[in-house]
Amino acid sequence: MMLSNLEIKPNIGFGGTLFGSAMAPLIKQLGKPEEIENFDDDEEFNTTLLHYWKIGFSVFFVGLSCQILAGFEIDNPDALLFGRKILGKPEDEIISLMKENGHTVYEADTELGDKRLSFDFGMMDFFFRDGVLIYMNFGVMVDEKGNIETV
Repeated sequence: MMLSNLEIKPNIGFGGTLFGSAMAPLIKQLGKPEEIENFDDDEEFNTTLLHYWKIGFSVFFVGLSCQILAGFEIDNPDALLFGRKILGKPEDEIISLMKENGHTVYEADTELGDKRLSFDFGMMDFFFRDGVLIYMNFGVMVDEKGNIETV
């Protein structure tokens, strides 16, 4: 199934899917993911990662007693942030887009050969290879009870 709305909404969700949602309705809407990973090595959190490779994103569900949607990893070339397509764009264009929307503070790091720009706003991480954006992550903080933490 394809999504009609590929808008990245920091601190809110992706398209019509909102942070804090349960897993079952998402799977009902999108169908069975191509891959599911479970991580339970943290005493405070269990994480389930649903990969929708064909659609171009993955979904993180986090919590111990109750897992809720807490993050997305996007590599769909049609995804929009602040109304503009971002995948494949150069680093300076992403920095300009963030600045235009009031987000000037970020950290830069290199991870496995890819450059990462991290913005606290929306817990957004942009990953660049050879100077162009190849994917991005964004999400919200979740407490041990499965509730979204407000900043």
